[in-house]
Amino acid sequence: MQILDNPHNQRQKSQPLRIIAIGDSLIYGYGDTEGGGWVERLRRYFMNSDQDHVLYNLGIRGDGISQVNSRLCQEFSHRGELRNKYPDLIILSVGVNDTPRLGHIQGRNLTNYQKFTEDINSLLDQAQKLCSVMFVGMIPVDEEKMPFLDCLYYNLRDQYHYKEVTKQACETRNIPYLDLFDMWMSRGEYWRKTQMSKDGLHPNIKGYESLFHEIVHWQPLQLIINN
Repeated sequence: MQILDNPHNQRQKSQPLRIIAIGDSLIYGYGDTEGGGWVERLRRYFMNSDQDHVLYNLGIRGDGISQVNSRLCQEFSHRGELRNKYPDLIILSVGVNDTPRLGHIQGRNLTNYQKFTEDINSLLDQAQKLCSVMFVGMIPVDEEKMPFLDCLYYNLRDQYHYKEVTKQACETRNIPYLDLFDMWMSRGEYWRKTQMSKDGLHPNIKGYESLFHEIVHWQPLQLIINN
C-alpha cells in the first residue's frame, strides 16, 4: 500500500518559502547605498538561485519593540500568496532603538529594561503562534560617534543588557538567535569601525556585506531554506 507524505511536507518540498523580515533600520537596510541592506541582498540571492524563496522587507527606521509588536500580526496576515495563505518564516530584528539614553549619557533609557523585557517576551510569544521564528540580534554601536541626532546616547553596556534579555527569551522558546553583538565585539574595535557608517549606529556597505554573509551561512537559516 502506498503511503502518502504529509500534505504540509509536500507543500514545503514543492513550493518556495514565504519569509517576512520585520524590525528596524537593520532590516530596512539604511546606509547600504549599493546593496540595499542584508535583507535585500538575501532577497536577490534567493532570486538568483533555484530555491526562489520570497522575502519581504518589513523594516521601518526608528521602530522599537512596541512598534514591531503592534504591527506584527497585520503585516503577517497581508503577506500570503495564492498557494501559501500565510508566510512560513518570520525573521525578527529589533531592540537597538529601545536602548539609548535620552538627553545625556546618564539619562533614562528610551524603553526601560523591565518594559523591554515584557515586550520582547510578548513579541516572541505572538510570533511563535503564527509560524517559525528566527531572531537576528543587534550590532554594537560606535560610542565615539554619539549622540545620535544630537539627543540619543547609545552605548555598548546598555546594548549588551538588552541583547542578553532578548537572547535568553529566544533560548527559552527554542528560537534561533544570531548574536551579532558578541560576534562583532570579538573582532575588535578597528574591524568594527571599518564596518560602520559615519553616524556610528548603522552599518556601511562593507558592514551590510558582512551581515549578509553571516546570515546566509547561519546554520538555522540554511536548514529551513534548504529543507
